[in-house]
Amino acid sequence: MLNFSYRNPVKVIFGAGTIASLAKEVPAASRVLVTYGGGSVKATGTLAEVMTALAGRAVFEFGGIEPNPSYETLMRALEVIRTEDIDFIVAVGGGSVMDGSKFLAAAARHPGEALEIMTSRGRCVKDALPLGVVVTLAATGSETNNGGVVTHLATHTKLAFSSPLLFPRFAVMDPAKTLTLPVRQVGNGVVDAFVHVTEQYLTYPADGRIQDRYAEGILLTLVEEGPRALSEPDNVDVRANLMWAASQALNGLIGAGVPQDWSTHMLGHELTAAHGLDHAQTLAIVLPAMLEERRVHKRAKLLQYAERVWRLREGTEDERISAAIAATRDFFERMGVPTRLSAYGIGADAIPHLVAQLEAHGMVRLGERQDITPDISRRIYEAAL
Repeated sequence: MLNFSYRNPVKVIFGAGTIASLAKEVPAASRVLVTYGGGSVKATGTLAEVMTALAGRAVFEFGGIEPNPSYETLMRALEVIRTEDIDFIVAVGGGSVMDGSKFLAAAARHPGEALEIMTSRGRCVKDALPLGVVVTLAATGSETNNGGVVTHLATHTKLAFSSPLLFPRFAVMDPAKTLTLPVRQVGNGVVDAFVHVTEQYLTYPADGRIQDRYAEGILLTLVEEGPRALSEPDNVDVRANLMWAASQALNGLIGAGVPQDWSTHMLGHELTAAHGLDHAQTLAIVLPAMLEERRVHKRAKLLQYAERVWRLREGTEDERISAAIAATRDFFERMGVPTRLSAYGIGADAIPHLVAQLEAHGMVRLGERQDITPDISRRIYEAAL
């Protein structure tokens, strides 16, 4: 029998025209900082919709939060928060903007050095500004969880943090806002959500039957709808399914009470920090190599995955596992996300530094059984060449 607690206080407002709901969700007397990334939210009119909905409030902007948001950029935003006495944050964008805004919400109320939020993994967070999000990219699920990842450029360190105080108050999710995304971001988003699910699913059996079936349903939706998003770029129903799948992939439910393995993310973070790869690109590189390396330890769940997700029922058990791993790699490639280090110009000479960084960041006992050592991580990187 599973034992767990589950808490998700985020109010989800899903559907067409939902940005207007900001007028009800953000208190009228608020001093609001609207955060965003590049210029796409301006070009598409999304930012203008947000500003219209927030009319009557004191509203300030901070743009330029980059993919893989940096501590250095966020510290500039923190100055705006302090100077303008901001008391509410509205993040408009994808996972990077949302993660960065969670950091800002915590940093604004943190009495010590803001870097402690990252180095303590969020354990030092005792208070935070209220935060709402407007989702424009279906990928990370950050809109319905309490975690984030920020990069410290000065040390080439990418660190995750979380706190119960960092759940957004609300998440506005209009699938139509994802129709103008570049193909690269669409593919990345699907891969990101897919790997979020597998890291909570491809471990070992724990009799979490609802969690397993729910995870498999999300994976099947991504496999079915991901390619359609590329071939039918104007299909808002496809985007709605992908947006909901990405949110459900990391809202805590499918991982409740079951073992989890976030080693793919940890190895991927080092690739981003050292080489600037997109987060989803690193996941596409690492996961197939990880599954091959750990096929004995994950055997039962890999067989389940092969049958239920990829409909592989013929051949020996080993053949079905190999076919499932190959199908995973092929799916990522079909989404336009290469799965080999060599595709990004990264060779074997980069691996010692990656492993050294894992060790420096304490990532020496990874996986659902905490038995992935630096030597095993080295083999995974080598298999990904």
